[in-house]
Amino acid sequence: MSNRLSSYLNASQELRQLSHKVGQFLALQRYYEQIAPPSLIRASHVMQIDQQTLIIAADNGTVAAKLRQLAPKLTQLCQNGGYEVTGIQIKVQVASPITTGPLRPTSLSAIRRQQLVDFAVKLEDSPLKTALHRLAKSKR
Repeated sequence: MSNRLSSYLNASQELRQLSHKVGQFLALQRYYEQIAPPSLIRASHVMQIDQQTLIIAADNGTVAAKLRQLAPKLTQLCQNGGYEVTGIQIKVQVASPITTGPLRPTSLSAIRRQQLVDFAVKLEDSPLKTALHRLAKSKR
C-alpha cells in the first residue's frame, strides 16, 4: 500500500511538492515537540511557517503568554536545528468545547425526600428548615 501511495504522490509535480511540504511540516512539528516544555506541548502545536516566521497555535491565553516569553529561546533552538526561522508568532486558537445534550433536571427519590423531611424535623425553625421542607415537597 505504501508503494502505491508513494507512486501516486510522485505522479505529478503538484502532488510531489505538496507531499514534500507536508513532510517538512511534520518534521517541524516533531522538532517543536522535542524543544518545547512538555506542559506546553499538550496545549499547543505548529500551525505553519510563513516567510521564516513560525506560527504556533496555543489552546488558551495562559499558554500563549508562556510561549511568547519562550519565543526568543525557541527561535534560537529552531535555528540550531537547521530551520530557517527568524521569529515566532503565537496565536490563540481555542478548541471548541465538547457539546453535550441539555442537562436533565434531577429529581429526588421518595426515600431521599423522606430523609430531608426527617432531617428538617430535627432542626429549629430557620430558613434552612424551610428550604429543606420546600425541597422535599418539590417534584424535582
